[in-house]
Amino acid sequence: MNTDDIPGESTKHSIWQSLLLHLVPGVLIFIVYFVSASILINRLPSVALLAALSLGIALALIPFELGYLILQGWRKYRSLSLCGIVLYREPIRVWDYVLFVPLLLIWAVFCFAFISPPIEAYLQQTVFAWWPNWLIPSAIDTSTFSTNPTLGLIALASLSFQAIIGPIVEELYFRGYLLPRLSHLKTWAPLINTVLFSLYHFFTPWQNPARILALLPAVYLVQRKRNIYLGIVFHVVLNLMGQGIIAVLSR
Repeated sequence: MNTDDIPGESTKHSIWQSLLLHLVPGVLIFIVYFVSASILINRLPSVALLAALSLGIALALIPFELGYLILQGWRKYRSLSLCGIVLYREPIRVWDYVLFVPLLLIWAVFCFAFISPPIEAYLQQTVFAWWPNWLIPSAIDTSTFSTNPTLGLIALASLSFQAIIGPIVEELYFRGYLLPRLSHLKTWAPLINTVLFSLYHFFTPWQNPARILALLPAVYLVQRKRNIYLGIVFHVVLNLMGQGIIAVLSR
């Protein structure tokens, strides 16, 4: 076992620390998302929320989460390296990826495709009935992308930030940094990490039940295998699939 993946007592986080470190970046992302969407909704209505979320990732998620990791590395080691900060990097067999990633994806797709829709519809009509309609993501008309370069660039930025860059940074921060520092909570750590990670998506609160169900097995597996790369591959592929499904359904 890699002893670097076992945080010392001084680096373990209390529940209050975890709450702040999980949710503060989500608040910042939502602020950028809301302000950007408010500005873009009348100018680029078909892709306003898509662009707003990409801006939230670029201007809030990456600077806060990656910046925080770099800052911790500098404070502790006087180095810009994330070694000793981002944990759970123990090697696993290639067959572990081949076996577990598809199984995790099948479960996540099942949750989002079959469990989520009725729950989302109910929550949007009841608990979140007050939520502005223009802040609820809807189908995007991709047929205009080929004739409008601006929309095409927004789609490319969305693919880059929402499906690749954002998920990688999130896994480094949430599973590589925050999850190991909850290890003193043992089997409760993945559940707490997953619930707080889901709540951090303030822009789609109605997805929390399905999102928690979809992601919990992956987070448990990351902790059990002490390997964040499983989480990174799963998260990136899942988001790429989501972007692809949106593109297909929008035609």
